Amino acid sequence: MRVVVAEDSALLRDGLVHLLERHGHEAVAAVADADALLAAVAEHRPDIAVVDVRMPPTHTDDGLRAALTLRKKSPDVALLVLSQYIETRYATQLLSGRCDGIGYLLKDRVADVGEFLDALVRVAGGATVLDPEVVTQILGASRRVFALETLTAREQQVLRLMAEGRSNSAIAAALVVSPASVEKYVSGIFAKLGLPPSDADHRRVLAVLRYLGS
Repeated sequence: MRVVVAEDSALLRDGLVHLLERHGHEAVAAVADADALLAAVAEHRPDIAVVDVRMPPTHTDDGLRAALTLRKKSPDVALLVLSQYIETRYATQLLSGRCDGIGYLLKDRVADVGEFLDALVRVAGGATVLDPEVVTQILGASRRVFALETLTAREQQVLRLMAEGRSNSAIAAALVVSPASVEKYVSGIFAKLGLPPSDADHRRVLAVLRYLGS
């Protein structure tokens, strides 16, 4: 897998490069600022870019804004945001369009190397991987939306777990209910959020985006 690493901390940047190469991936570029990230992706066309949020030139949200630009200009490149910070405004924008191949993990909450590498591979393969804390903070801004307020407490639990990338069987195990019950909750969520069956849309993703984008 070909990876561009965008991280302004030299130690962490080099560490990520060595980690990737030690596990059989190719770090085609390692850059320290948002402009260099855009240039590196344009030049190398990687499978995925690992992006920090707060990078030069302003050290605020340059990395995440660059990720938004990449999503428009290079939609075939998967994006894994790896940061200490949750920028809900731009994270919501990043997830408001086509959100396959998107991840947002918090550095301090990645438990081990295997967890990070697993997320990297899943996102590069088209999955959406979000740290539960990212989901929690973004959801905190969406409580006034009427359609979401119509969900029962259990349906909100199910939707939160869906947003974390859990399958129905994993949700059933987490909530200690039957898979059939989870299917019933998911169907109720779709109905209340106005998401009818469609061959063109992924209702599970759209339901999560209603939470994240509202």
